[in-house]
Amino acid sequence: MSKSVAVLRYLARWVPIAVLVGAMAGTASALLLVSLEFATRMREAHGWLIGLLPVAGLGVGQLYYRWGQAVERGNDLILDVIHAEVGQPEQMIPARMAGLVLIGTFLTHLFGGSAGREGTAIQMGASLADQLARPFRLDRRGRRLLLMAGISAGFGSVFGTPWAGAIFGMEVLALEVVTIEAALPCFLAAFAGDATTRAWRVHHTVYLVSGFPGFSAMGLFYAAVAGAVFGFVAIGFVRATHYMSRAFRKRIEFAPLRPFFGGIVVALAVVAAGTTKYIGLGIPGIQAAFVGRVEPWGWVAKLAFTVVTLGAGFKGGEVTPLFYIGATLGNALSWILPLSPSLLAGMGFVAVFAGAANTPIAATLMAFELFGWKAGIFAGVACLFSYLCSGKIGIYRNRRGGTLRALRGQAKA
Repeated sequence: MSKSVAVLRYLARWVPIAVLVGAMAGTASALLLVSLEFATRMREAHGWLIGLLPVAGLGVGQLYYRWGQAVERGNDLILDVIHAEVGQPEQMIPARMAGLVLIGTFLTHLFGGSAGREGTAIQMGASLADQLARPFRLDRRGRRLLLMAGISAGFGSVFGTPWAGAIFGMEVLALEVVTIEAALPCFLAAFAGDATTRAWRVHHTVYLVSGFPGFSAMGLFYAAVAGAVFGFVAIGFVRATHYMSRAFRKRIEFAPLRPFFGGIVVALAVVAAGTTKYIGLGIPGIQAAFVGRVEPWGWVAKLAFTVVTLGAGFKGGEVTPLFYIGATLGNALSWILPLSPSLLAGMGFVAVFAGAANTPIAATLMAFELFGWKAGIFAGVACLFSYLCSGKIGIYRNRRGGTLRALRGQAKA
């Protein structure tokens, strides 16, 4: 078979699959975003709902205890399936993962947990994509590409950043199973997913960065310093979340009771704080960090609320809380570093995520997509140093290796 014929067969096979994956994931993300917007409005209008967070936690726990034990590991399950060696027994991702995580995330946000949405979007995208493996008769290698496309489509569509989504679907695997043939499904699925979400008339939050300094060695040096701080905070978040999860598992044997007691802690903390700014997605707090100075300790509060929420077993994701932590931390660093609060907020927005997820390339592309090229250059430096200072572990436990390590390994090969 000639090379051109092989390429045409590859395109004929993967273009429709990737577009279909994108359409499915984009529709799921649109439903997720609309549901979370509704949940946020309801919670803010009816503050008494936060008092029911322990009951909601018990409900989420029971939901997964009865019907979701096979999919409870979420993103880690997806990564395990992708990393499974050829010849191992097939482990199809149940379609119910999408419905369960959507319901669990909605309840978490409706009743006042502090969580994100990317974990939900990734799980919906990958689980829906995996249902296409048998109809299209994909082998082990084909399923890997299919799941990577689902991850890319979910991430790209939920944030409106298809370039970052495409790279994230490959980079989160430390690039170890990535070949050139993976690029087309991931990019097509990410862009199709984003287009589908927008076609449903679901809009994404716009963040505007202002106060750009001239490009200079000192300016980039300050970006590197800020990146190192972001990296240390990222590893602190990861370790605290993992510790909290282990503590709940060790001390509370019956799984549904973990989010119940975690809900009690979070609800009482909201009452003690006298504000709801640290729960939910925290979008208003993120936006505030881009337009003026905010309280310098807000990122600590958001980190604590999120660690307890996710460690107890509520559903959602880590990335949007990481955006909040990074943006408000960056804003606080403007008291020390001679860069504008808005620019530092944008740098922190992506750099804490880069360090916690070990995905500096995707995070840098996200900065370019969201903030433009000027902020993207400073953010790229911050993402690199955040990644270098954040260590090997990350929010995705079953991710193997790191981006730079994987690139070095591929170069040697």
